[in-house]
Amino acid sequence: MSIDTAERYTIISSDCHAGADHATYRDYLDTRWHDDFDAWRGEYTNPFKDLQEADKGKRRNWDDELRVSEQNADGIVAEITFPNTVPPFFPTGTLIAYPPKERADYERRRAGVQAHNRWLADWCGRFPARRRGVAQIFLNDVDETVADIRTAHRLGLRSILLPSVPPDQGIPALFEDCYRPVWAVCQELGMVVTAHAGNGAPDYAEHDSAGMIFIQEVPFFSNRTLWHLILSGVFEQFPGLKLVMTEQGVGWVPDTLRRLDGLYMQGKATGRIGELGFPSDDRLAMKPSEYFDRNVWIGASFPGPREAAAIRKIGAHKAMWGSDYPHHEGTPPYSREALRLSFHDWDEADLRKILSENAALVYGFDLDVLDPLGAEFGPTVDEVKVPLDAKPERATSPAFF
Repeated sequence: MSIDTAERYTIISSDCHAGADHATYRDYLDTRWHDDFDAWRGEYTNPFKDLQEADKGKRRNWDDELRVSEQNADGIVAEITFPNTVPPFFPTGTLIAYPPKERADYERRRAGVQAHNRWLADWCGRFPARRRGVAQIFLNDVDETVADIRTAHRLGLRSILLPSVPPDQGIPALFEDCYRPVWAVCQELGMVVTAHAGNGAPDYAEHDSAGMIFIQEVPFFSNRTLWHLILSGVFEQFPGLKLVMTEQGVGWVPDTLRRLDGLYMQGKATGRIGELGFPSDDRLAMKPSEYFDRNVWIGASFPGPREAAAIRKIGAHKAMWGSDYPHHEGTPPYSREALRLSFHDWDEADLRKILSENAALVYGFDLDVLDPLGAEFGPTVDEVKVPLDAKPERATSPAFF
């Protein structure tokens, strides 16, 4: 007997991670880099535990059969895919590495992310209805950034991973006009600009407390992307640009928008904000919250009940649920339980927006293709409505804590 798609949720995770192993990346590098790659690989030790574990720990990043089977079992039928394994020539993971400062290092690492993007396009192409890969770029050379975005688009990728810019690394901040060609080409090609948490913080050096301070502060440095693009007029100049901010939480958004609107309205009314003059140009024709509503979405990774409450404040049309597969803090294999914990009292229509419809709109998934998979593997509507009375014993996601 067939299953009615209306009985179950189709789930697109807005936050998953994947990557090739080093041997595979070598095949995607231009041959002129092979000798350098072999020397680099011989000296490199991967720092991430999920990439050190034998068998499934590593294979989850690239093994189609393992990955699809685990996601099906968890109720997830499609994903937006961020990098996970370390590309050639990087000192550490893409999401936390500081940008290259020397031209030679930049050229090597650029070759590395180009190899990743080629691999990612092929990897997504094996399940084109279920995967949307996020291409990696650098901002060191804007002309080359634009060229790399066009190449990623030709490969079939439809989003770029926007680096946050640390304040102490000598690269212009995202509000600078030098990046206008980047926003222009993304709008032209319909490339979604996706900003994932993890970078943008200053160099904390080697102090014993540096790790915990980084964890505390990196959300702020990632969040800055939002007000840098709004207040500098990027969305006014490029009204078709789409920005998604992923794994940065949701709770900070309502108060940030309230404060931005307050500053904007005060400046418009009085010509000043405190001791500072308010710019008299037409950079912002709308309130900051209006640009957010038109141009920005939140990739809400493993939201707990408080984060779910914050989603209500920004609107169900603005958030996309994410599992963070295959990371330790992700909800798998307990995503159904995480949904019951945080969304058991939600309206079905709103929850469908968060679980699939918003992601389909922004990243171009075809729900006519995915809904039959959701009908086979997704959680039932009635199942999600049952409040969770106890967290799974082996759960490690912040959603349960």
